[in-house]
Amino acid sequence: MGAKFRVMRRTAVVQFERDSAADCRPLGQPISCFDFCGRLRFRSERPFELLDKHLMLIDCHHHLWTYSAEQYGWISDDMSRLKRDFLAPELHSIARNAASKDAASNDAAVTGFVSVQARQSLQETDELLDIAASERLIRGVVGWVPLAAADIQDVLDRYAGAELLKGVRHVVQDEPDDRFLLGRDFNRGVAQLKDHGLVYDVLILARQLPAAIEFANQHPAQPFVLNHIAKPEIKKSEFDRTWEFHLRELAKHDNMTCKFSGIATQVRDETWDIETLRPYWDVALDAFGPQRLMYASDWPVCLLACEYQRWLTVVRELASELSPSEQADFFANNAIRVYGL
Repeated sequence: MGAKFRVMRRTAVVQFERDSAADCRPLGQPISCFDFCGRLRFRSERPFELLDKHLMLIDCHHHLWTYSAEQYGWISDDMSRLKRDFLAPELHSIARNAASKDAASNDAAVTGFVSVQARQSLQETDELLDIAASERLIRGVVGWVPLAAADIQDVLDRYAGAELLKGVRHVVQDEPDDRFLLGRDFNRGVAQLKDHGLVYDVLILARQLPAAIEFANQHPAQPFVLNHIAKPEIKKSEFDRTWEFHLRELAKHDNMTCKFSGIATQVRDETWDIETLRPYWDVALDAFGPQRLMYASDWPVCLLACEYQRWLTVVRELASELSPSEQADFFANNAIRVYGL
């Protein structure tokens, strides 16, 4: 029987259970996605470089691209800062600069990244996997596959040996039908992901949350990761209670983890500060708890609102209310567990 833990925080009590067998894995042994019975399955042969857990920082959501207007048509004229190449060498600079300059601080450099698709093509998925194979900082890839295609089983079989492919994502936020997630063919493809050890990243807008709740109901054993807390529109003058209600409903699914990322770009005011974002942090943390919430940056898209270091500084301040072990979960351990890094 697993050991039970009780974690107290300011507004919630979180209980979770972990299978004792998982605690006995060899030191340094990489882990894969848990099966939601508390057990962990080993997968990758490339070991994660274990550090003191309080010195680990995994950014589980960034993008890389060689820019072209044709390939990245979603980058509009008002996103001119993104109209250039963003390549792996820049990650090394980000990783170094993330460490606190305060010698007394325990803040970590970024010790790992997860690369996420930014255009819907198998070519990009292959390119991201090639980059990850040669970049030790990149611990995994969330790519794209044609989930609604008739030959999706063959496509997934093709990637069966791709140890660095940790999940897949479809840009549902750009679909004209807000109930796209409920499509029969799409769900047939999603139903096959668990057998291939793959997470599904849910990229939606706040108005698509009701469909996401129905979608999650159909796949109770599939690991899901909600991107960017479902991208609420953030205004200082009002708080989106409809978003909050639906986010809390979605969080009732234990197989749904959430990335706290991509929300500075959702602020509709000309300026923002930590207090602008705090209500959204409070809701996400209370809904998912520190064991199902993960740090991520959405770099370089975050540059439309702030530099990487400012985002990280804000999130570190928000997370300072957590205990040291909860911070370790939020900043690293949850991503390692969910994506099997």
